[in-house]
Amino acid sequence: MKKEKAIIDYKEAVISIKGLEKSFDRNEVLKGAALELFRGENLVVLGRSGSGKSVLIKIISGLIKPDAGEVRVFDKEINRITENDLHELRRRIGFSFQNSALYDSMTVRKNLEFPLVRNKKNLTRKEVNTSVETVLEAVGLEQAINQMPAELSGGQRKRIGIARTLILNPEIMLYDEPTAGLDPITCIEINSLINEVQERYKTSSIIITHDLTCAKSTGDRMAILLDGKFERQGSFEEVFNTDDERIKPFFDYNFIK
Repeated sequence: MKKEKAIIDYKEAVISIKGLEKSFDRNEVLKGAALELFRGENLVVLGRSGSGKSVLIKIISGLIKPDAGEVRVFDKEINRITENDLHELRRRIGFSFQNSALYDSMTVRKNLEFPLVRNKKNLTRKEVNTSVETVLEAVGLEQAINQMPAELSGGQRKRIGIARTLILNPEIMLYDEPTAGLDPITCIEINSLINEVQERYKTSSIIITHDLTCAKSTGDRMAILLDGKFERQGSFEEVFNTDDERIKPFFDYNFIK
């Protein structure tokens, strides 16, 4: 299904990365990477395993520090703000983890309530209930409210993980391999959900994926991470219209098996 054209403000970068470097011992992961995420945009980040994609989003969220370079989120440099400011910034960023990161001992309702009551302590019970019901409706799982995570399918757990992120109304979404381990039909549903979240919540998103069907379905723009830098950026066609032997295997693996 062709992605609807999103309203993107290409004059406002909500994330701006310049000259980013990160090494672990002698392993140079990022070697001067530069990237921008614009307001309202779904940006897909592609790269081989170990290329630094997950390191990138951990640096964006302030979980690890870069060796060099600048990372600005909402025009605040991550490495130069206080812990309190960083905490406030993280409230504006939603994370959709590959394993959904649900608490197995909690019902769906309690999983959704947990971040809400932790971050917004003055809400009434009615307000909490309304927020939970609203995000469940947004991901199409109102009926799962009293179920345990173990009773849900992989796709349902992924949806609940996204709902738990949406309950704080984030401005930026970071998706880490959103379709990993899912069957093709469920992948299509998750791709549609990512686009629905963009439209309904007006989010700006970075989507890390190996799945080019996901990339093509959700991305307004692609950026491919090669040898520690973003070597190619643009539309799906612009990125993959190349004879570069570092890039062709991505396309061939997904579409020529």
